[in-house]
Amino acid sequence: MAEEEGEEGQQQHRLTPPDEPAEAAQQDYSWPMIRFDVPPQRAYHFHKQFGTDQKPNNFLKGVKWSPDGTCLLSSSEDNTLRVFALPEYRGDDSANASSSNHDSFAANLVVTEGESVYDFCWYPYMSATDPVSCVFASTTRDHPIHVWDATSGQLHCTYRADDAVDEITAAFLIAFNPAGNKIFAGYNKSIRVFDVHRPGRDFESHSKLQGNKEGQTGIISAIAFSPTHTGMLATGSYRQTTAIYREDNM
Repeated sequence: MAEEEGEEGQQQHRLTPPDEPAEAAQQDYSWPMIRFDVPPQRAYHFHKQFGTDQKPNNFLKGVKWSPDGTCLLSSSEDNTLRVFALPEYRGDDSANASSSNHDSFAANLVVTEGESVYDFCWYPYMSATDPVSCVFASTTRDHPIHVWDATSGQLHCTYRADDAVDEITAAFLIAFNPAGNKIFAGYNKSIRVFDVHRPGRDFESHSKLQGNKEGQTGIISAIAFSPTHTGMLATGSYRQTTAIYREDNM
């Protein structure tokens, strides 16, 4: 497990999104031909490295594709994050070769957190051809937000929020904004926003509970950024409320 000593003093990790117009990217996209009359075939299989004799009750809590589609990031009950770098898929031959109960291959990277993993996410401009962009973030119980190198497993930096008695309070969810320069984190009755270029304890806090007791109460447990409206995001809470905000006017 990576050490957390001196996390806040680590070097800033520069993440810069590419300057590529979204319209041009859409024009270059070729829609796949999907056959709904053909049953799906298993291309790869992973089981034994999750369920062991020492951890017979381990289970998957989440899986997320990397933005460039080359890697799969998983989170499991054993407080472990695993990165699987998929080889180039070759079609039916690969699927048939993976029909056994043996794992197709071992995880390329295993990162063990100190406590239960609440949430995790990829840097939105991650590309396997750009090592600097190959990072992901995680939030765990009683720990600050971590940003990990998806290739080496090195802990790049942390983003910390404290409670009224100066103890670490963990985020329940995390998400990079579409620009990739901020991390939005959900807490009880509030959202905290961290600048990715300023690790440590600096953040903007936005309370979702208004003075008249209206607003979003409870834990902010879900967040999604609009793909078409720049700066708009939706949030949901444990108290059966959802709201839409503008990033520049929260």
